[in-house]
Amino acid sequence: MTRILFPVSEAYPLMKTGGLGDVAGALPPALKALGADVRILMPAYRDSLKRAGKTRKRISFHVPEHDATVTLRETKLPGTEVRVWLLDFPPAFDRSGNPYHDEHGRPWRDNAYRFALLSRVAATVALGGAGMKWRADLVHCHDWQTALVPALLAQEPARPATVFTIHNLAYQGVFPRFTFDSLRLPESLWSPEALEYHGDMSFIKGGIAFADLVTTVSPRYATEIQTPAFGHGLDGLLRHRADRLIGILNGIDETSWDPKTDPLIRHHYDSHSFARKKGNKASLQKEMGLPQEPEIPLIGMISRLAEQKGIDLVLDALPQLRDQSWQLVILGSGEPDYEASLRRLARTSGDRVAVRIGYDESLAHQIEAGADLFLMPSRFEPCGLNQMYSLRFGTVPVVHRVGGLADTVVDTEDATITAGTATGFVFDGATPTALVSAVSRAILYYEQKKVWRKIALTGMKQSFSWRTSAEQYMHHYRTLSKGQR
Repeated sequence: MTRILFPVSEAYPLMKTGGLGDVAGALPPALKALGADVRILMPAYRDSLKRAGKTRKRISFHVPEHDATVTLRETKLPGTEVRVWLLDFPPAFDRSGNPYHDEHGRPWRDNAYRFALLSRVAATVALGGAGMKWRADLVHCHDWQTALVPALLAQEPARPATVFTIHNLAYQGVFPRFTFDSLRLPESLWSPEALEYHGDMSFIKGGIAFADLVTTVSPRYATEIQTPAFGHGLDGLLRHRADRLIGILNGIDETSWDPKTDPLIRHHYDSHSFARKKGNKASLQKEMGLPQEPEIPLIGMISRLAEQKGIDLVLDALPQLRDQSWQLVILGSGEPDYEASLRRLARTSGDRVAVRIGYDESLAHQIEAGADLFLMPSRFEPCGLNQMYSLRFGTVPVVHRVGGLADTVVDTEDATITAGTATGFVFDGATPTALVSAVSRAILYYEQKKVWRKIALTGMKQSFSWRTSAEQYMHHYRTLSKGQR
């Protein structure tokens, strides 16, 4: 049985801010189902302790580099049999709300200390230190918050294998040189081949430069980040490590996102009762205050309101689409300027646009079930989940040909319709003009009811099970654990 330590900064439902939390909450149970002994290690945030319920003290030990005595509290990931070790050190983690920034959106000033501590503890636990009777065969780290683990373990002669997953290369954990010194890291790690990055310290380089295997959350993203356009200054290092870089597509929870059983939608349906989807459309239009017009294509969008997600493209494209028939529902939050622009658009759209600022899990499911089309015009998208939810719900996605969007959506054209592979509409180039063209194409096909039904049902046949992803990871884990590094 492969023993896997899974250090991570968030894991659903104990803590989630985005896709990383989803992965950390779903992949370990899938790995356990395949026979792995997987243990999650994450901070004991105040909210996480509340959500965990009952915990027991596993061990306490001193981390001299941080002058900290920490405690590991053991529980299980809710709804699973996966063990979780919560790193309890109140000065670093006893804070409510977002784990990375304060209520004003500013990063916590001690983030480098907090996540270096997490990495130190992970390395200790992985080696069976501090009195632990469990030792890892492999450590799977994620994003910059645990990227120091491979670098720290590389200093050890008899160490477990390491895997590092990049969920979003845009977030790198870059800090000044004095931070490196304050963390009491080995001086050997201060070099361009290690953690030094243009005179600063980069946490994420620890994972990229030292892990035995570097993965991304989709095959295309693994290729994209080796280019200057998507590499965020690290494309050279990633090209250097190309022989150790692969992409494994994320899965989705096919139980929670199933239109046949989803408790958060009004009308259940599947590919054999697709006509019932119209009931969800009517309910969504009513909920959002839009005219209940069954024949008008209803477009949905659930997104963080940021430039990466292409919300500015949507704002610029809509005036060019005003002569066509459509309605638009947007759920999201983010940059204040975008929030204000969307509120203004909703007020002046003449009952064509409805906006809900914030996040509402129930409404998110209703949008996936009730919309005809789903917009994801991201400038870059390491994997993306909503396009997979949309396909499962027969809601046809319109996506930019990047990352996981390109890996999961097949463009609609004569050849793919004939072949029965078309599942959505894909455009090239992050421009309003390209988005307008894609939406216009989609609206034309929407009017061809038989063809539209075929596209939607083809999407519903796609499978994005976490088991498939877990099997790929297990293959690489076994190879690395056998010493084939």
